[in-house]
Amino acid sequence: MFPASFLASIEEKIDGNISEYFDLIVGTSTGGIIALGLGLGFSAKEIQEFYEKYGPEIFKGNRFLKYFQKFVSTKYTNNGLKKALEETFGSRKLGESKNRLVIPSFNLETGEVYVYKTAHHPRFQRDYEESAVHVALATSAAPTFFPVHYTSSGIPLVDGGLWANNPMGMAAVEALGVLDWPKDSVKILSIGCTSEAFKMHRKGGQLPWAPKIADVFMASQSSASLGTAQLLIGHTNVKRINPIMPSGKFGLDTVKEIETLKGLGVSEARKELPNIGEFFLKKVEPFIPEYKLQK
Repeated sequence: MFPASFLASIEEKIDGNISEYFDLIVGTSTGGIIALGLGLGFSAKEIQEFYEKYGPEIFKGNRFLKYFQKFVSTKYTNNGLKKALEETFGSRKLGESKNRLVIPSFNLETGEVYVYKTAHHPRFQRDYEESAVHVALATSAAPTFFPVHYTSSGIPLVDGGLWANNPMGMAAVEALGVLDWPKDSVKILSIGCTSEAFKMHRKGGQLPWAPKIADVFMASQSSASLGTAQLLIGHTNVKRINPIMPSGKFGLDTVKEIETLKGLGVSEARKELPNIGEFFLKKVEPFIPEYKLQK
């Protein structure tokens, strides 16, 4: 909700959709859903409304019962999410995106990364034909929250956040290593979903580590990704927006704070607009894919 609200607030001050101002959009998990929405021509405001409308239904249920259920199965089915995506994206495909997109997932069968990409390079010959709904379900299949997503060929995929929770470094590598863009021309705007001040017990043992291990690898990956982007394209060419919030303020699946997150997005956009306008608020050339869908 926070990145959607932030982008919607910026979008109010520009001409057209925010997606018209970016050459490449990279998103993981809920960020992957946002990236797909932007690429398919939805305004940031419409994406914000998606979360407001469907969030309570996606994370519906008795939270007390869900707490115990998560020890034997996933906390939620993906029925609500799948229905929301189908009603929003319909039968549209990744190849209909007007932007270059990179959407990470993870293959449980092989232990290898699995990345969906638009046809922005001659090598990328298949993903563009994939359903946008399936790409969204794959990148957001967060372990313990949602079940594994299987492709039509039976590949078991889970949330790309397992290895690219913050995909900034991945974006920089794509821009320089795949698209071969000049280093000095690349600027990255990275928007997180807020985070908490990092705290961790310094003693060993399973008891203190078990409930915090996910926080540890997510924080370390995000820090490494930020450092990678800064090293590759320069510190001054990277802008990271990810407010630090009080511990326990927000949860990955709590919907009661939707309005608070919406307001936070508005306030951060008001503060950051003068800082990002010079770098990012210039319309880019239209994306022409290497391969196109058959009509």
